[in-house]
Order: sequence, then C-alpha cells, then structure tokens
Amino acid sequence: MKKLLFCTLAAVLMLAGCAKAPIEEKIKDFQAKMESFEQRFNDGAAAIKEDVALTAEQQKEKIAALSDKLVGELKAFCLKTIRKNRDNELGLEAFRNVQFLLDADELEKTVESLSDSLKANAMVKRVVDGLQAKKATKAGQPFADFTIVQDPENPEETTVKLSDYVGKGKYVLVDFWASWCGPCKAEIPNIKAVYEKYAGEDFDVLSVAVWDKPEATVKAAEELGITWNQIINAQQIPTDLYGIDGIPHIMLIGPDGIILNRELRGELIETNVSRYVKAKK
Repeated sequence: MKKLLFCTLAAVLMLAGCAKAPIEEKIKDFQAKMESFEQRFNDGAAAIKEDVALTAEQQKEKIAALSDKLVGELKAFCLKTIRKNRDNELGLEAFRNVQFLLDADELEKTVESLSDSLKANAMVKRVVDGLQAKKATKAGQPFADFTIVQDPENPEETTVKLSDYVGKGKYVLVDFWASWCGPCKAEIPNIKAVYEKYAGEDFDVLSVAVWDKPEATVKAAEELGITWNQIINAQQIPTDLYGIDGIPHIMLIGPDGIILNRELRGELIETNVSRYVKAKK
C-alpha cells in the first residue's frame, strides 16, 4: 500500500515538473526574442552609421525609422504573447517588457485582459497605481501638490511645496530630472533657451530633482547653468503622485494651476510655451 502511494506521489510530482518546464522554456525563448530586437537595432544602427553616402541628418532619420519599426514589432509580439498567456508567468514577463510602450488606454485594456491572479501581482499593481495617477494628473486636470523636505537636518528652512511655485498667476514649465540622467541633461539647453526668452511676469521655470542624491543635484545644476527655481531631494514623491515612470518628464502648468501638457521634449517645449506666452523684447 505504501509503495503504491509512493509511486502515485512520484507520478504526480513528475507531471508537475513536466507541466512547469514548458513555461520556463517559453520564458527563455521570449527573453531571447527580446534580446534579438535589441541586437537587430544595434546591428542596423551600426550599418547606417557606416554608410558614408548618407549625411548625418539622413543617418539620424534612418536610425529613428529603424527604431520605430522594431519597437512596433516588439510591442505587437508582446501583446500577442499576453493574449495567449493571460494567466501565467509568460504573460507577466511580456507585460513587464511592454508596459512602457503602451499609452494609457492600451495599458488599461491590457491590464483588464489579465487574469485575476496576474492582476494581484505586485508589479502589475504598481503599474495600475501609476496609471491612475496619470489619469488624475493628465492635461486638463489641476496640478497635484506635494511637500518636500530638501534637507532633513534643517526641515524648517528647507521644506517647500510645489504650490509655492505654481498656480500663482504664471505659466510654469516644470522639469522632473536627475543629475545622472543623460536625456535629462540633454534637455537643459532647450529649457534654458526657453527660460531666457520667455521668463518674466507671465512665465517661469521650475526644476524638480527626483531619484537623485541632493549633493549630486546641486553639483550638476551648477555645471549645467540652472539658474531658475529648483526643488531638490524630491525622490519618488512627485513621480508616484504623477505616475511618472521615466525622466526627463516636462510639463507646462497654467496660471490657474491647470496642467496644460505633459511629456514635452525638444522643440515641443518652446512650441507649447509660445502658445501662451510672448517672448521678451
């Protein structure tokens, strides 16, 4: 009897092991596919840069087109994988890889397609929280205030609020950034140009340092020539509140505190500011 029970248990364990193996193999295959997208981009971009018949601008355009094409393919592949694996670890892995490529509506629909067990996953819950935060602070909504103690050793003199700077009758460009972030630093010249051209009675700029060491922020701000208002040591407080999952994140807030636009980069910064503010003479 005991021998029969042992054999039955062993068979069950073998079946469980056999059932688990395919998912693990599929996850490995999926991860290999993700790496292949990156390799295809690197190889393609290298080939474009080596093409001496192309101007620098043409190379830039071709690399951007290649990126768009591969991102589109990756996105479609991940969404297809999720549809077929909405209740297992492979679906979760695909969701983890594609979440940053989806707009709010796509993200909401994708989350809804997941099984209850995957919706209960901590990572998925964080994504849902971020989605709700983005909805609450999208263009057309009032800004969400936050309080930051910039120096914990001197809280009385260093505690500031976002409302100290916005919602006070001026258009304010708010830049969430960090000293270690290359793309953040690349936007500083664009922000500086807008500040020098438009700052005055109707317009101002505010930099908010997130996910950064205060001393590193101060040093980088000096090196980059940031002379406008700053909030340092904000860490994840603003990014959680606004559902920001990547920096730089630049938004324009109106005189009444209404968010006019988010995720401004490059030429879009001045394009948006110039809609509301006249350049200084």
